[in-house]
Amino acid sequence: MPIWDNYLNVIEASRRLKVHPETVKRLCRQGDLPANKIHNTWLINKDTLDNFAGTYNPKVGARKRLIK
Repeated sequence: MPIWDNYLNVIEASRRLKVHPETVKRLCRQGDLPANKIHNTWLINKDTLDNFAGTYNPKVGARKRLIK
């Protein structure tokens, strides 16, 4: 089994977390979601993502104000 089978990219992780891919990238950049960046690709360990998903609570951003 190749070592790459233990890792997910941003798109796959975003589907598991049910968030936008940019949110996953931000979590990786901030260090909230441990990941490795190789060239221009974030790789997230499946076990790490599963542990993170168990405690992650996505917060909804500020709502857009209606212009009156």
